[in-house]
Amino acid sequence: MTESLPRLETEFRNIGIVAHVDAGKTTTTEQMLFRSGRLKILGRVDEGTSHTDWLEVERQRGISVRAAVTRYEWNGCTVNLIDTPGHIDFSAEVERSLRVLDGAILVVSAAEGVQGYTETLWHALSELNIPTLIYVNKVDRVGTELQDVIHQLKSILSPSIVPIQQVDADGPPFSAVASVFATSHPELLEELHTVLAENDEALFEAYVEGQRPDVQTLMSALKKQVRLRLAFPVLFGASLKGIGVAELMDAVVDYLPRPRGEINDPMSGVVFKVERHPSQGRVTYVRLFSGQMKNRDSVVNQTRSVVEKVNQIRQIDVSTYHDVGWLGAGDVGALYGLSQAQIGDVFGDPGPEFIRNAKSLSVPLLTVQVLPERDDDYMQLVEALMELNLEDPSLSAEWMQEEREVHIKAMGTIQLEVLQEMILDRFGLRVSFTEPSVIYKETPKQSAEGFVAYTMPKPCWAVLRFMIEPLPRGSGVLYQAHVRTDDLLQRYQNEVERRVPEALEQGLFGWEVTDLRITLVEGQHHVWHTHPLDFVVATPMGIMDGLQNAGSQLLEPILEFKLSVPEGFSGRVLNDLSVMRGDFQNPFTSRGRFSVEGTIPLATSLEYPVKLAMLTGGRGVFTTRFLEYREAPPDVYAERKRRGVNPLDTAKYILWARNALGNS
Repeated sequence: MTESLPRLETEFRNIGIVAHVDAGKTTTTEQMLFRSGRLKILGRVDEGTSHTDWLEVERQRGISVRAAVTRYEWNGCTVNLIDTPGHIDFSAEVERSLRVLDGAILVVSAAEGVQGYTETLWHALSELNIPTLIYVNKVDRVGTELQDVIHQLKSILSPSIVPIQQVDADGPPFSAVASVFATSHPELLEELHTVLAENDEALFEAYVEGQRPDVQTLMSALKKQVRLRLAFPVLFGASLKGIGVAELMDAVVDYLPRPRGEINDPMSGVVFKVERHPSQGRVTYVRLFSGQMKNRDSVVNQTRSVVEKVNQIRQIDVSTYHDVGWLGAGDVGALYGLSQAQIGDVFGDPGPEFIRNAKSLSVPLLTVQVLPERDDDYMQLVEALMELNLEDPSLSAEWMQEEREVHIKAMGTIQLEVLQEMILDRFGLRVSFTEPSVIYKETPKQSAEGFVAYTMPKPCWAVLRFMIEPLPRGSGVLYQAHVRTDDLLQRYQNEVERRVPEALEQGLFGWEVTDLRITLVEGQHHVWHTHPLDFVVATPMGIMDGLQNAGSQLLEPILEFKLSVPEGFSGRVLNDLSVMRGDFQNPFTSRGRFSVEGTIPLATSLEYPVKLAMLTGGRGVFTTRFLEYREAPPDVYAERKRRGVNPLDTAKYILWARNALGNS
């Protein structure tokens, strides 16, 4: 019988800190740890001494590459804090963190205002319904205009954004913040009353009647609405100088919600991070939403349908761990001994409604081949990438053994540069990359049937007929079967369904096939000759036959863009946008800057940020984010080298699938 460990009556907050790169997110985290007493010495990002940037590549570059989990105590509350990367190339790290948060701090630079990735983060927080505080950093910068920043926040993010502090000055004289509740500043309190009255009947009646509620009433209403994502407090500071940070930490405890699950509920948790320890193997980071787990407990991985034993539970603090032996509802911890767990897996009860679904912030749109310095290093490289793929599944590392090629997906050049350094630091391998290629997709042009009768060479027997139908963009893949089990046994139908995604990995042009419905309308097996593996061979042949009959439409990735240049460059950039097949709205000019927004293909604009910087002497700004895949024009052609044998070459494919094809 396992001894029950006592639960410490601890108040928790599980929060993430997110921002566009260079807004001061990691500096803010460092200050929070220092002011809580968690750190004795304050580190700096520019000196490579910050607590949460502990990887060598992070210290060298001064940017966050991986999400770092740390914790501190403040006002009687234990705060688990996840410091996330701010560069869009590492947004997959942010995606994984968002799923396990109860609240968030969105950091915005007073100097730059709301930037492209700021909007992306805001939309993700909104879709996942995560209560959010907004912290405007760098208020001490020369030339900052807080009213302009607040206007941006209200117009771009939400009209329910409301400042709850006043500052003594914008720019270099800035030295302190003061709560509007302490100063009873009439204009700001009136603004707060207006925002809160939108969702509070009593406050609305008071507003209509010209009454001013007392401070306690407003504070109580604000706390309630923040936790319901009906209001978003704005706080100010200069993190490098430590101004406003303690007040931000107060707001985290006061306004962001505590975890909802209880220790006596069934155990339920989510894996949000996986790493490999040099001596102890795989480390699985888990947020426990409800229940508890102890050392030597067996946990059910619902996602993989396996049961594994937890050898050890440790408390996380970036690169250091402390043995605790127990994890309770609302907390996060590092588990040792789990060999099969992967990011996103659900442990125990998958039922609690407050376990959020994953939210995609971005899609890797580039693919590259990874080349080792020496041919003899290929297998070491494959092992290294498989380990890195475990930590970052968005890499989608793929080893094409017959071609002796390794391919990965990537967000951008910064990610590739960092990956190159990580492979050298961790595995001692020098690698290079081919030029990035855009990842296209395919979809059927029209409805068609696909048929296969796999009856030779004996022994085998699998007959399948599919109906292939195109669907609207964003539909993904829908599969259904309308076949009697008398004609095709259910276990064979299940085998067909399992093989459909694999069959769609490469279409007529070699790209993933999407936005289609596949219906199995006919199927036959043979009492004596059929083996389940026959349908592993037959399914790709039948589907590729259907795709060939339907024809394949190439889909290309489309970006939303915002472009701003000095007014004198307006004619040149509009011409550039037209050449790149950009589709843009009416441009506008303000304060000597020419701005335009619209959509543009990734393939034509891949090198444009560098070109624009050279054209404008670094004064042009071109920000983009992925929007969708659209049909490529007829003159755009992109084919990807096929892996393995094409199922349309039936004789050769059958031999290859049955491992009967010689090395020649």
